[in-house]
Amino acid sequence: MGIRATPQNSPSDAASGRFRAPRRAILWSSVALVAALAACAPAPDPGIPEGVEVSLIQLRSDVAARDAQVRIVNGTDDVVEIGDVAVIDERFADAAGRADEGRVTSVRPGSTVDIRVRLPAMDCTTDAGEPTVELELAASGATVGGPIVDALDVIAPLHERECRAERLAAAADVSFGDFLPSRHPAPAVLELAVAPTGEAEAALSGIRPTNLIEFDGWGADTLPLDLRIDGASEPEVVELPLVPLRCDPHAVQEDKRGTVFTLEVELEGEPGTVELAADEELRGRILTWVTEWCSPTVVTDRSPRASPGDIQSQRPVLPHR
Repeated sequence: MGIRATPQNSPSDAASGRFRAPRRAILWSSVALVAALAACAPAPDPGIPEGVEVSLIQLRSDVAARDAQVRIVNGTDDVVEIGDVAVIDERFADAAGRADEGRVTSVRPGSTVDIRVRLPAMDCTTDAGEPTVELELAASGATVGGPIVDALDVIAPLHERECRAERLAAAADVSFGDFLPSRHPAPAVLELAVAPTGEAEAALSGIRPTNLIEFDGWGADTLPLDLRIDGASEPEVVELPLVPLRCDPHAVQEDKRGTVFTLEVELEGEPGTVELAADEELRGRILTWVTEWCSPTVVTDRSPRASPGDIQSQRPVLPHR
């Protein structure tokens, strides 16, 4: 029977002050170290509690403001208290955070609550993503997360529109300029300013009316623009002839998108649309004009106007340089 020798420290080790620990001691020390590190590592976020449903929606009134809502349906028997909220998607340049940051929302059993979030700028380097949500449970301070259902298909169309607008901005700065109000029945004039950047090419083929305002002489039809933008283009201004589409008082009082116009554009041969909204100051001036223009004739809707082919004297003012 052979004899198994136990490793010992050599005289040279002792002389040098070195000490070799037994292999078994080293092994158990390594195991203990790994266990200690594992205990210190943060635990993975738990999933959304069973019985709680979370989805992303967007109300019509929040489209222009670029807000959305995280809808929480509490199907449990307990009150769920929600603190911070974050919607994350690869198509976002940053997370969509809670609009009323720092607030806690209580969702009673069997109830539904919408928590408003601010949508961030889009990341136009990608066009694909899977939205997820993180919710802070205020009672415990824990953060839970998981997929969120984009119930109304909010993210994909928003990403497409805003990235197309970014591509248009590379060709020209398109904005609203001066606004000249009018009295009934004359049209007001809203200036559309186009300032080429010289960095890309684009075409503006037309601009569509809104649910509150139409173009005098064109009714609900798209007003043609036929503007080609390239490196040699000069700044141009188009005067848009505006008349109210409707005069019922609640049309102004409940307005959400009456001053958001839609541009028909073409970028690199690809047609599409870009939304162009009046800022708050211009929006207020336009809505005041609608109210005053309509005051002599309080009706529910304006009578239909003649088609462009029937009107020879009422044409859009051509762009001037």
